[in-house]
Amino acid sequence: MTPQIEVKNLTKRFKDVVAINDISFSIQKGEIVGLLGPNGAGKTTTMHTLLGLITPTAGTINMLGKEFKSNREDILGRINFSSAYIQFMSQLTIWENLYVFARLYNISDARKKISSLLELMEISHMKKTLFGKLSSGQKTRVILAKTLLNDPEILLLDEPTASLDPDIADKVLSTLKNIHTEKNVTILYTSHNMAEIEELCERVIFLHKGSIIHRGTPHELTRIIPDYSLYITTTNNSEDIEAFKKKFSDYTIKEPTAGHLQIQTHEKELPELLQKVMKENLHLTNIDIKKPDLEDVFIKFSRETKVG
Repeated sequence: MTPQIEVKNLTKRFKDVVAINDISFSIQKGEIVGLLGPNGAGKTTTMHTLLGLITPTAGTINMLGKEFKSNREDILGRINFSSAYIQFMSQLTIWENLYVFARLYNISDARKKISSLLELMEISHMKKTLFGKLSSGQKTRVILAKTLLNDPEILLLDEPTASLDPDIADKVLSTLKNIHTEKNVTILYTSHNMAEIEELCERVIFLHKGSIIHRGTPHELTRIIPDYSLYITTTNNSEDIEAFKKKFSDYTIKEPTAGHLQIQTHEKELPELLQKVMKENLHLTNIDIKKPDLEDVFIKFSRETKVG
């Protein structure tokens, strides 16, 4: 099957700075892939290169089964881009901004299309409001409406929920999931919110200084970290807790607050640790297990690359 996005040996240099360093990846139709990395890793440069806003120094880009450079106009008419950092014309209304973009995309029956998207984003009642008067969350919904004007086959989303309140971010994510389910849209997604990436993405590509250093499913990446944490809360006195710590001195134990213990262990050793703890004379009021998540992986990779 021909990938919807295929990048081979992509490189971009700005004088002495290598923003993208010989990266290759492909994304199949209907996949949602996360592009991760710390600030300056090359995520936005990669996005802008895929959009044709930046000309690569070397490498090739194929999208929708076509070479991008020689089919730019056709491809750009079938994809779209969104970012929380985009700004529209502040002195135009929501409706006027969307109508300008609809004309640029040659949308037939633009008024009907805009109306349906305003309904989808729950901002129909604001269509005559100037864009410059909107809150961050409202602007994001307008930008996302623009992103869907041309019924794109590929969505490139660069931190679309950055700086949004949790309830608005959740609405945006729900909308994206519905669009993906209904239209099988291919999505390349960047975010610093690892919970979003775990919720949305089937695969993850991790960039550092323009190079791909890890890739895989969120589950595969979290298994790189074998450490689990067992959290217990007890009403025992301090002497009992100190005795417990000495008995379990083979483990790393932290006590962030009195009566709350964090015991670090490995995944394979967790069942044995649980059995040992339950045999102790502790008055437990709560017990919880935390396994590594994508945020732990992000922190681990970022620290390793800083050290390296």
